[in-house]
Amino acid sequence: MATTAEHLGSALERIAPLQYAEEWDNVGLLLRGVQDKVEKVLLTIDLTEPVLEETVELCADTVIAYHPPIFTPLNRLDSHSASERIVLGAARAGLHIYSPHTALDAAPGGVNDWLIDCLGGGDKRALVSVVASAQSEACKIVTFCPAEAADRIRDGLAAAGAGTIGDYKRCSFEIPGTGTFHGGAASSPTVGRSGRLERVSEVRLEMICPRHLLGGAVKVLANFHPYEEPPIEVYALEPPPIREIGAGRRLVLDRSLSLKKIGELIKSRTDVQRIQIARSYQRPQKHRTIGVCVGAGSSLLDDAIQQGCTVFITGEMRHHDILKAQASGCSVILAGHTNTERGYLSILARKLTQELGNDAPDFVISRRDRHPLRAS
Repeated sequence: MATTAEHLGSALERIAPLQYAEEWDNVGLLLRGVQDKVEKVLLTIDLTEPVLEETVELCADTVIAYHPPIFTPLNRLDSHSASERIVLGAARAGLHIYSPHTALDAAPGGVNDWLIDCLGGGDKRALVSVVASAQSEACKIVTFCPAEAADRIRDGLAAAGAGTIGDYKRCSFEIPGTGTFHGGAASSPTVGRSGRLERVSEVRLEMICPRHLLGGAVKVLANFHPYEEPPIEVYALEPPPIREIGAGRRLVLDRSLSLKKIGELIKSRTDVQRIQIARSYQRPQKHRTIGVCVGAGSSLLDDAIQQGCTVFITGEMRHHDILKAQASGCSVILAGHTNTERGYLSILARKLTQELGNDAPDFVISRRDRHPLRAS
């Protein structure tokens, strides 16, 4: 069965889920082509006009552009700017365009992992972790009841789907305490009397509940509760962060390295002859805690410094951020924006081929995609 744009998009989603992308980014399928069938895919960091010409010459029907060629909103499409000409040309050629960008940076085994893994093994985590997917979000349902009613309420809520954590069921937490109420003239309290302030011994009972089961759980709780007006509280729970997934990486090496050695490894990984290094004023001889952010990493510099990184590796950085890093005891290695990204394209092609199996289209790495700056 031939690969379709949907198949390719699903494979990319498995490799780099779009939920991992930064909020400001524009990722996913940016342009849907004329034909749904996908036979030849060109991979590039930037979809420039020379790369678009290359795509047409190769008769490719799909472009995976790491940087999104449509990033800011387009108010009109004409030929006045390169970005508009590229979108118009791609549309005329009937191309699919997909961009993974920061989703691929954040994903496990993504661009950041590829760049920093050349330094060796150690404890690795994201500099800024993403949260779990929306499907894992849950609520906490809380009530206050007499101790003798707690088991009945717990069992009822468990039957409604609450209190399940992994392979454990009927999970709850109880806290004893004292509740107060002053019933009105028309009230009929289960314990105590109306018309005066009453103090009763109660337990606070709380259980996790999936959001989609919350309505039924609340109804069950009201039915099983002995009080005339059952106290029911619902709290939305933030999904927990995933330590290994997110923007940038922090690696604590098993074996410390000199700054010179780190630079040599990065040059080898990115296949460049020269890199730029700003040494921190403290100049330690060896380094164990390393931060990385492919592309332009200034936005993660503060996180890297706060987490104890003494070296920060990225593609490019603003002048004043470099000075701040030096003064904060963090050396900076700059290898060029797209140099820290381009080497991953062949890995992405291999992963997509594995995901799509025998039906995989041909994946071609652009030969006209290159760093715009040249030494002279």
